[in-house]
Amino acid sequence: MGVAPSVGVMATRSAGTYVHGHHASVLASHGTRTAENSCGYVLDRLRPGQRVLDLGCGPGSITLDLAGRVGPDGRVTGVDAAEPAIAASREAADRRGDRVTAFVVGDLFSLDIEPASFDVVHAHQVLQHVLDPVGALRAMGRYCRPGGIVAVRDADYGAMAWYPEVDELARWRELYRSLARSTGGEPDAGRRLRAWVREAGLTVEFAGSSSWTYATAESTAWWGRSQADRVLNSSFADRAEAHGVTRAELERIADGWRRWGDDPDAWFFLPHGEVIARPGGAG
Repeated sequence: MGVAPSVGVMATRSAGTYVHGHHASVLASHGTRTAENSCGYVLDRLRPGQRVLDLGCGPGSITLDLAGRVGPDGRVTGVDAAEPAIAASREAADRRGDRVTAFVVGDLFSLDIEPASFDVVHAHQVLQHVLDPVGALRAMGRYCRPGGIVAVRDADYGAMAWYPEVDELARWRELYRSLARSTGGEPDAGRRLRAWVREAGLTVEFAGSSSWTYATAESTAWWGRSQADRVLNSSFADRAEAHGVTRAELERIADGWRRWGDDPDAWFFLPHGEVIARPGGAG
């Protein structure tokens, strides 16, 4: 987009309560996401000069990678409802010397932008958190120009798997799924993407999956400690305690994550659903 859009105050329709919150541990984890490891399914659709809208951009690591793909003649706009995420995005852009990509606080349902003005409308790990994922997809379709694409990728918590079996990790997943649904989200979004896209009236062009896998000593130790930090210090802890979970139980869950991460046999599989769609009749 040539000029950064003016985005109004974020509405309450798009998101319930974001269970992870925006603690430094969460933004640091999100900052490890790249175009290559988080949206490889859509990279061959990117061309120099395209206009890209990245919704729920978080700290901007994917957004800035996408900007590099569409080149100096392309325009990329990252949108997030959280001011801390947008502040982190702008800092990341400064570190990369990017003076073109725009980052704005806003709600995906009510962006003050021209309809049908983007070649690619992208959302990574967003639909699982919104109250109305089908409505969100309809909004994404409105922002997409004729011939453009809508690309979405979301995790599926119910399909996650790990080894060794650690009771605390099973409790973490049970608790996370319960908290997410209590705030209007759907933690098993990955398997639902194709259905949501069809219900939104978009044409499915591709539906598939990919995963993140942690299976080296370095990656499992990092993942275990990252999750332990989030269990104790992010908004997850506040929401869990508000639902009657004791601090002692959260400490046990965090300790389980650290023990799992240090196990030489540790392995974690995190699957995602992926869909590329076009505005138009459901396919």
